[in-house]
Amino acid sequence: MGAGALVAWIPALVPEFGTGAGTPTPAATPPPSATPTATPSAVPAPEQPAPSVPPDPIAVPLFDRAARSLDDPASLWVVVDKTRPLNPVGYAPTDLVDVPVPHVWSPQLRREASDATVALFAAFAAETGLQLQSQSAYRSFATQVTVYDADVAANGQAFADTSTARPGTSEHQTGLAIDISALPGNCSLDVCFGDTVQGQWLAGNARRFGFLLRYPADKVAITGYAYEPWHFRYIGTELATEMHATGTTTLEEFFGLPAAPGYR
Repeated sequence: MGAGALVAWIPALVPEFGTGAGTPTPAATPPPSATPTATPSAVPAPEQPAPSVPPDPIAVPLFDRAARSLDDPASLWVVVDKTRPLNPVGYAPTDLVDVPVPHVWSPQLRREASDATVALFAAFAAETGLQLQSQSAYRSFATQVTVYDADVAANGQAFADTSTARPGTSEHQTGLAIDISALPGNCSLDVCFGDTVQGQWLAGNARRFGFLLRYPADKVAITGYAYEPWHFRYIGTELATEMHATGTTTLEEFFGLPAAPGYR
């Protein structure tokens, strides 16, 4: 073989001796890429219920014991007893009206108390089929002088002071008090009235109309007067309801006033 042919043959026989135009060097195989791992999406935590918050209780305003005067004789809450005389002592209401109910003596009361009396008498008749009547209502200072003096003359002052107010200290003078009896009369102005149908109904229901049984049997040491199941004092339904709710039976105790067992 000639030298030229040998030279031509060698590259064909031994490719790596060529000029680089021979078989290409295989490219390096890239390392297998890591199989992508799906990142788990965050699983939301179960929704927790909002903490239970109890509703605010309905605000009930406290009873305002200072809403009305206890000293002004024209106040529905005026407290009159043996140690708390009316001021002025000769006070007379300016809104007295005739009370259109059955009566022994023609009654007058302040207008609001009169309206409440009419409603009370009507309710009693509707609920029991019986009748009430007024024994005595408003009494002026001058009239109270006559009533008190007569009691003293008949029974002595010691007894009179447990059954009849001295002039200027009577609830009747306020035009807010009424003595009630049965019609026809039964135990009128007597403790046995408390055992009658009329007395029992009044003791349990007078508060519905704004009245207070003013001289209870168990509060003589507080009020200074013997039990009078016939004597009712108008104080308005607001106060009457509150006193009933708190179980308080005298104005002195409800308003934190001193007991009045006797005159100063």
